[in-house]
Amino acid sequence: MDHLELFNLYKEPSIKGRYICLKHIEPTLLELQRQGKVSVLGKSVLGKPIYVYRNGRGATKVMMWSQMHGNESTTTKALFDFFNFVDSEQGKELKEAFTFCVIPMLNPDGAEKWTRNNANDVDLNRDSQNLTQPESRILRQCIEDFQPDYCYNLHDQRTIFGVEGTKNPATISFLAPSYDEEKSVNDTRKEAMQLIVAMNQVLQAYIPNRTSRFDDGFNINCIGDTVQNLGIPTVLIEAGHYPGDYQREVTRKYIFIALIAGLIWVKSKYKKDLEVLKYYDISDNTKSFYDFIYKKVRFNYDNKEIITNFAVQFRENLLKDEILFEAYISEIGDLQGVSGHFEYDAQGSLYSDADGTKPEIGKKANFYIGDIRFENGYPIS
Repeated sequence: MDHLELFNLYKEPSIKGRYICLKHIEPTLLELQRQGKVSVLGKSVLGKPIYVYRNGRGATKVMMWSQMHGNESTTTKALFDFFNFVDSEQGKELKEAFTFCVIPMLNPDGAEKWTRNNANDVDLNRDSQNLTQPESRILRQCIEDFQPDYCYNLHDQRTIFGVEGTKNPATISFLAPSYDEEKSVNDTRKEAMQLIVAMNQVLQAYIPNRTSRFDDGFNINCIGDTVQNLGIPTVLIEAGHYPGDYQREVTRKYIFIALIAGLIWVKSKYKKDLEVLKYYDISDNTKSFYDFIYKKVRFNYDNKEIITNFAVQFRENLLKDEILFEAYISEIGDLQGVSGHFEYDAQGSLYSDADGTKPEIGKKANFYIGDIRFENGYPIS
């Protein structure tokens, strides 16, 4: 069966949208707990349970964790799709080959408030050595107890990232984290690189030229670098933007496909055949996008009329269990080397808004270009 058919069959319908916090996933977790597949590892700063999913009876142990950053929810959704697959007839081979240990939401306090950091305003991905936070200690203890053969560190990245050499957003970015300052490649990191190559080869059939390779600068305080340093092959996966997919429901399915493809490679006796150099063939992840770009806009600046470009970026704000994407002007100028997820050619038409006759950085993106009205960045017909 095709990977997309598998996704459509096993997608978890109760978990959707961008805002995912504990109350959205806990009903499913409690049902899995009744089945003996979920337990509580410990509690967050604010006393919320941190759940772990365990399944499978295979010799190879795989550990995954998601929403270490509370406002990065796409991979959490994909994990619940993955849980459904593992318990299916089609997923039987994976359950026989692997034992899974998965923390679907490491930072439930941050998830509820839609913040990157935890309730103590600490970035858990910079706390892997000092272990000052209960969530960091829970994760580290779980790794030590489970002794995984592979680790998946699952995140989201912003819409600003693109694939170097293209005008495509980076829908999925990978990294085999460094384990030392020299960015050396030992057998552990080589295994992680080959795993990424296997996932990327499958993804190219679905999203060609929309995957990228994240920067591998070493920081031992980051969890991926720490675990790689411990001798466990570790893969970072960043869920990024697909055109028009601000709820990340399209990206979700490609995360699911990547997880399945990688595990199939791991269980294959031919897995050593992949070339590590193909990892470096994956294009770099670059900061090359704005949400909106408006080109050839005319307005008055310092008592002179000019024609130039300006960019608008969304800010994500939580309001009553919904993420509001609010557009603000973020840059004015030539904007060379960057693209917009939405682009508009003003062809020299005049800019105006309620406050004046020129765009200003930090101002909400409600304006006119000629006779066309734009609200929250988009043209209103």
